[in-house]
Amino acid sequence: MVVIRLSRGGSKHRPFYNIVVTDSRNRRDGRFIERLGFYNPVANEKVERVRISADRLDHWVKQGAQVSDAVRKVVKQHTAKAA
Repeated sequence: MVVIRLSRGGSKHRPFYNIVVTDSRNRRDGRFIERLGFYNPVANEKVERVRISADRLDHWVKQGAQVSDAVRKVVKQHTAKAA
C-alpha cells in the first residue's frame, strides 16, 4: 500500500520531518517515491514551519494513497492558517 507519512531528519532534540510518499513496507526514514514537502516543529516565527505541495498531495490521494494521522494533522493546521 502507498502511504503519505513523515520521515524524520535533523539532529537530537531538533527534529525536522519530510512529508513523503512511500510504500508502507519501507522503513520510516528509508526509500521513498516522492517528497511532497516538509514540517519543522521547532521553527520560530522567522522561519517557515510547513511547506506542502497541495496539488501533488491531491494527486496521490486520488491514486489511492493513505494519509497518516500525523500528516493529516499537519495539513489541517497548515490549511487553517492559510485561510
